[in-house]
Amino acid sequence: MRKKINGWKIAFLVLVGILIGSGIFLTTRIFSTRETNLPPSSATTVPEGSPVLTMNMDKKKLNTVMDYFLTDFQKDSDVKYEFYLENQAMLNGQFNFLGAKINFYLYFDPYVMDNGNVQLKARDLSIGTLNLPISEVMSMITRSYKFPDWVEVSAKDQTIELKLDQFKMKNGMFIKADHIDLVGDDIQFSLYLPKEK
Repeated sequence: MRKKINGWKIAFLVLVGILIGSGIFLTTRIFSTRETNLPPSSATTVPEGSPVLTMNMDKKKLNTVMDYFLTDFQKDSDVKYEFYLENQAMLNGQFNFLGAKINFYLYFDPYVMDNGNVQLKARDLSIGTLNLPISEVMSMITRSYKFPDWVEVSAKDQTIELKLDQFKMKNGMFIKADHIDLVGDDIQFSLYLPKEK
């Protein structure tokens, strides 16, 4: 005798099979790792000494950035000075000489050092018709003005060194100078991630 096939029983077993199969398929797809062409996470870190961003700018843009930093730095100071770039770098301000306020314009030639810092070598001095040696004026400037810790003034060598390796942003990033050509209006800096401790 033939057994009668129960259609509901077969439909139920097929439905259970589909649900279990779908569950296994979804579970394996969700929890398996997708293959990508991305490098491993250790390869995405920038090697120490490699810049993450190179910035090209002209004198106008750099003057805007320097004006912002100097304004912020001098906000609580009575004595003000300006530093900006033309075909030379120029420091402009006042100092007291024999009780009189003397305006000065000190011109520099910028040089990029091997460590990415910038050295400004004094080239010319303009203070009206008064004839003073550059080193003496730089000594007066050092006594009259407060400079950031990363700026070193040497009256003897007639230089100002911008120690960019000591100038850190709040997030720890730092910059190095790559190229400065004021006449060609081509200035390049590189931005670096904080050094790992």
